Amino acid sequence: MQVKKTWKQVDGVLLLDKPLGLTSNDALQKVRRLFSAAKGGHTGTLDPLATGLLPLCFGEATKFSADLLDADKTYEAVVKLGVTTDSGDADGVVIATAAVNVVKSDILRILPKFTGDIQQIPPMHSALKRNGRPLYELARQGIEVERQPRAVTIYAIECLDFSGDSLTLRVACSKGTYIRVLAADIGAVLGCGAHLAGLRRTVVGDLDLAHAVTLAELEALDEAARTALLQPVDALLVTLPAVTVEGDAAERFRHGNPVELPEGFAGKIRVYADDRLIGVGEPGPDGRLWPKRLVQLAI
Repeated sequence: MQVKKTWKQVDGVLLLDKPLGLTSNDALQKVRRLFSAAKGGHTGTLDPLATGLLPLCFGEATKFSADLLDADKTYEAVVKLGVTTDSGDADGVVIATAAVNVVKSDILRILPKFTGDIQQIPPMHSALKRNGRPLYELARQGIEVERQPRAVTIYAIECLDFSGDSLTLRVACSKGTYIRVLAADIGAVLGCGAHLAGLRRTVVGDLDLAHAVTLAELEALDEAARTALLQPVDALLVTLPAVTVEGDAAERFRHGNPVELPEGFAGKIRVYADDRLIGVGEPGPDGRLWPKRLVQLAI
């Protein structure tokens, strides 16, 4: 007889080093079952062909998962020169090949062209929608539609390695950047074509892969050891200023009412009572601090 899974309230953030081949949702569900967490979510998808940092949110932390969608990110990308695919990555169909007559000085010369504010044309093999249909569905039918360029920011590109037809880059970029489009564009400028052969995400906002755990490591731990790896709910909010409220003010805030705000604060603000996060607020037109998201953490 199959034993019914018992779910429980789990609050916190886990930094997962996602393995190759898993979708972000598959990775989330595997980890969620390991924690028996009643509620979980991720902070933006990482393609199955990519590995690396995937922050997972559980319980009350899911209220802040969307905040990381707008976060800057850093990737390590392996670019295969001389081979162009229809999708821009290794999963696509080869549509062109060319000899690679490139030296490292050529790479270093052209990389500055791709830093700063640039325009990218989203690939057909993407989840962007046209008339309610994802572009990748149209691409699978051999249909190509016009896509408007999108502004993104590449803060830095560093050449980590170059050997023959393989180029490894570290790319720090804004949200919405397509690394496979960057790889294809670099290949076009070099005159030999290219596609993204491998991708590893190392940084999301202020979160770093160095503090992540692999799925295999997580599976090998007992419940207590797994729980110890969870970061607190406010791990996603460390860049926000913080205020502490006490007594009646804390109760008012917990019940959705505004409280007095010290001078010098603006934008989103972390709010604590008794050294525990109780929510995030923003200044209102009346100068008081109004609750925007409240959290109820188990004691």
